[in-house]
This record gives sequence, C-alpha cells and structure tokens, in this order.
Amino acid sequence: MPSFNRPLQSLLIKPSGPDCNLDCSYCFYLEKESFFPATKTHRMSEETLEIMIKQALESSRGQISLAWQGGEPTLMGLPFFKMAIEIQKRHSRGHDISSALQTNGVLIDQNWAEFLHENKFLVGLSLDGPAHIHDRYRVDKAGEGSFEKVQDTAHLLLKNEVEVNALIVVNDYAVQFPDEIYQYHKNLGLTYMQFIPCVEYNGVDISDIAPFSVSPEAYGQFLCRTFDLWKGDIVELKENTSIRFFDSVFRYYVGIQSGDCTLLANCGTYLTVEHDGSVYSCDFYVDEDNLLGNVHEEKLHDMLNGEKQIAFGSAKSKLPEECLSCEWLTQCRGGCPKDRIHEGDGAGLHYLCKAFKIFFAHADATFKELARAWKTQQDEFARQKKTLKDIQLSGINISGDDLCPCESGRKFKRCCGLGL
Repeated sequence: MPSFNRPLQSLLIKPSGPDCNLDCSYCFYLEKESFFPATKTHRMSEETLEIMIKQALESSRGQISLAWQGGEPTLMGLPFFKMAIEIQKRHSRGHDISSALQTNGVLIDQNWAEFLHENKFLVGLSLDGPAHIHDRYRVDKAGEGSFEKVQDTAHLLLKNEVEVNALIVVNDYAVQFPDEIYQYHKNLGLTYMQFIPCVEYNGVDISDIAPFSVSPEAYGQFLCRTFDLWKGDIVELKENTSIRFFDSVFRYYVGIQSGDCTLLANCGTYLTVEHDGSVYSCDFYVDEDNLLGNVHEEKLHDMLNGEKQIAFGSAKSKLPEECLSCEWLTQCRGGCPKDRIHEGDGAGLHYLCKAFKIFFAHADATFKELARAWKTQQDEFARQKKTLKDIQLSGINISGDDLCPCESGRKFKRCCGLGL
C-alpha cells in the first residue's frame, strides 16, 4: 500500500461521549453507552483536550475544522469550551481554525449564545420542524417533547447573530410534510438547512429496518418536492436559501469537489475522537473494528495516514455492478457505506438508492441550468477582476461570510468565492 501524508482537515470530537439529556427514539449514538462501560457518565479531561487539540493543529497545514458533537456536547458546560478556545489560541501559531457545534439546543442560554457569536461557531441545531413533527421522536428522559425549548434557542441564537444551520432528521413521519418543514424553518429564519434521512435498523443487518426509518420511495419524493421549493426561492424570488445536500450536488455540476463525504469516491477524510481520547475511522463506525488508537499513545496524523484508515476510506469505492453502470454514479458515488445492504462478502446497493435515482432524474436538468448560469456569472466576475486576491489587493478586506461584491445578496463563500 502506498504511503500517505495527508493533512488533517477536519476532526469530529465527542467530549461527552454518547451522553445526552434527550432520549430521541431514532438516535443511533445512545447505544454506544455500552461500548464505554467503565463509567456511567463520560467526560473529556483537560489533559485529553489539550493533547488532542495540539495534535490536530500539528497534523493540519494551517487550516482545520473542529466539530463538537455527541451525544450532547453542551453537557460539558461552557467553561470546558472556553478552555478549548484558550488551548487553541495557545497552540494555533496562526492556524485558521473553524469551529462547529452540533446541539439539541436544550442547554443554550444567553451566555452560550454570546460565546458562540464571539468565537464564530457554526451551530447545527437539531430541529425537525414544527411541534407535531419535532416532538414525534425528539423527547426528553420523561418522554416530554423538546420543541418549545429548541425553538426558543433558535430565536436566541439568531438574535445574537450566531450562524445556525437547521439539522432536520427526515423519518417515517416527517417525510410526509416537505412543504411544512421547509416553510417553517424559512419563516423562523433558519434558511440554511441540512436534511438527514433516518436510516436505522434493529439488528446487525440493515435488512431489519427500524420502523421510524424513512422509505426510499418517500424520501425520493421528499427531496424532489423540497428541491422545487428551494429552486423557486433561489431562481424566482432570489432568496438566499441553502440546502446542504443540494449545494453539495451542485458543486459536482460546476466541477468543484463536494464537501459531503457521502458524495465522494472515497471516504476516511476525517477522524472521530471520543471523550477518552480513542480515535475512530468515522462517526458512524465507533466500534472495535474501526478503532485506530488513542491520542495518549499515537499521533492523529499517523492514524489518519495509517493503512487501516486508508483501507477504510478506499472500501467505499467497491460497488456492485448496478452502481458502476448507473447514469448517476458520479453524482452519488454509492452513498454512505453504513447504509449499504450487504450481500455476502460484498456491498450491495445503498438502502436509499431508489430515492437518489428519483431525485437525480428530477433535478438534473435544473442543476445543469444553474451551473451554466453560475459559470457565466463567474466569467463576468473574472472579467471585472474581482477575484479574492484582487479584492484584497484593492484594499477591501472581504471574508467568506461577507456579502458578495457581485451584489447577488449571497455570502461571498456561497457565491463568487465558491471554490476559492
């Protein structure tokens, strides 16, 4: 196997392990409690935190994303995250560090909101839609719905100008309400949305699908309807609405590599660190087979570039003949391996294969049209010599979150700065 010297670009951190203050029916990570039986509660120590951050910065090439997830990471408390920022500053040496927090929002208060704004966190807030959708499965330990608190948190974060993405799990119930979900988040002010199809199973094989999982046919129709709503906004109304999956697919049409690992030919591009410093190949593969080591004993850089992680990543490209001959292969790349139906020793089709075929057939012509318009815009932008470098040389300091100088109304990083 050839040697690799890839920089670490993204690290997913679970400082409180699988611990959570909610008891969502469809959560796949709560069951990981049995994987860490030594203690009832799981908390990352200051020693582990510093070792991990120091190694992460050493393993990058000046730019890295640190994403805090769980379980529920805010269980660590605000002082823990303030300490993490101080450690980052101590070891950064000029690194460009982007921070993200995925949260259920229950513990977020004004102090949290101010901290997240000041330190430029991108917050992924789990909010499935209006109350009857959100509270269907997102309940607390007493079985009570969490909608009111999470909606209040959304208002609080937006009021404090925190950048927020809505994380929306599309389950067997939510899939029936694409219009209501889309309009609810848009009206709330959460115009950056990420749809997460719920695909869980009861046993060790995906053929035993859990009842709250979304069906392929229903999810395909959900994507088509949401795509039409999104297209109507960005094309006809010129509104700045973003759907992560659509944005990721669009990148393919304009020749830019997707930032969504499920749409890449290979995966294994990031690492997951648990509360005790143990490192795994992926968030969905926290198990003995995919344990790479521990930051107390090995380096993140070595684990990222080790044979085990390289083999894990390249296994994604091993696809059945039906995938290899599919007209949508280059857009889809077989989807996430965790949801592929295994047949003997080989990987079969993705559980949502039919959904993706329905969607790509529906959206392909529009994506091509949007790509042509985007490239025309880029050519005009180039002619006006308003590249990022030219703008900076002209004395204008522009960042990815600033409004694009082409006056589209979109952020620079999502418009003319896409790919720069």
